[in-house]
Amino acid sequence: MMFDLPDPQSCYDAFFARAPETSGRLWVGVTSTGIFCRPGCPARQPKPENCRWFDSVQGCLEAGFRPCKRCRPLEQNSPDPQVTRLLAALEADPARRWSEGDVAALGVDPSTARRAFKRAFGMTFLDMARMPRLQAGAQHLKQGAKVIDAQLEAGFDSGSGFRAAFARLLGLSPEALMPGREPPLLQADWIDTDLGPMIAVANDHSLHLLEFADRPALPRELARLRSAVGNRLAFGRTAPMDQVADELSDYMTGRAARFDTRLALHGTPFTRQVWTELQTIPPGDTRSYSDLARQIGRPTATRAVARANGANQIAILIPCHRVVGADGSLTGYGGGLWRKERLIALEQGYAKARA
Repeated sequence: MMFDLPDPQSCYDAFFARAPETSGRLWVGVTSTGIFCRPGCPARQPKPENCRWFDSVQGCLEAGFRPCKRCRPLEQNSPDPQVTRLLAALEADPARRWSEGDVAALGVDPSTARRAFKRAFGMTFLDMARMPRLQAGAQHLKQGAKVIDAQLEAGFDSGSGFRAAFARLLGLSPEALMPGREPPLLQADWIDTDLGPMIAVANDHSLHLLEFADRPALPRELARLRSAVGNRLAFGRTAPMDQVADELSDYMTGRAARFDTRLALHGTPFTRQVWTELQTIPPGDTRSYSDLARQIGRPTATRAVARANGANQIAILIPCHRVVGADGSLTGYGGGLWRKERLIALEQGYAKARA
């Protein structure tokens, strides 16, 4: 079970008081410096408004924060000397295109490294090394750079390697998200959240997709949207993305659970009916699939309701995370059960405020 983070002020007070319960369970990302630290870091204490709180090193890395060189939070997270050796090598050469051969050359078995890093950080060493480079390349593409320039910015010597890594992340080549001769009908961008980076797709009027970047179905969803608009999907930022980013920030910090961003729902009439019903569930409440089926007047359509719930491509705003098993147990969630657990725990605060 993941550690349920309290409100930001409680995190701030406990972290900088070096409360014993925060060790190995709480990390801070400092937005003014772009680094993340563990409790006890000797660096200057940041202002509360510059702090973002995480319950895992993986969350810090996925949100784009770099490990602090003073408190070395990556080394603290694992006592394995082979992990320490690889972390030191990564710190010494962060722009390197690391491979399993490089890992073996350091005297570490690649399969052992994969297991050790997954245990300590929730991701492999190669994933850790690749993530900031890919995000840097994507940012360069969004600013209108050529693919080769984005490739070099990301530190990839090989164009094919950059394309392959990019495709593994988003299911599309870098060229597929470059502006074409005609203006794009949909634009895509990253939104950083306390639960990891999300991919948003929108036009100037409404949000079409919002998914966690590591959701397995994301590449298929992006491909469907791109096909629906005749390949006119490109990197860019629109007003609905800025609006939903602000609303997500308020939601995850406990300030408000109100989402007014206009949504574009892609699906059959039945699927859209289920999604609309999901939006009527108050924060802090849950429903079973059979509850939803009865509420839409289709009591025998429990399985169809479950499929529609799983097909949702606008996470959090269409709160499919509020659907649980008939016995109250957590069921599958595309963004990961740990996120579903965190979202439900977060929303209990909103339920108490309503009471």
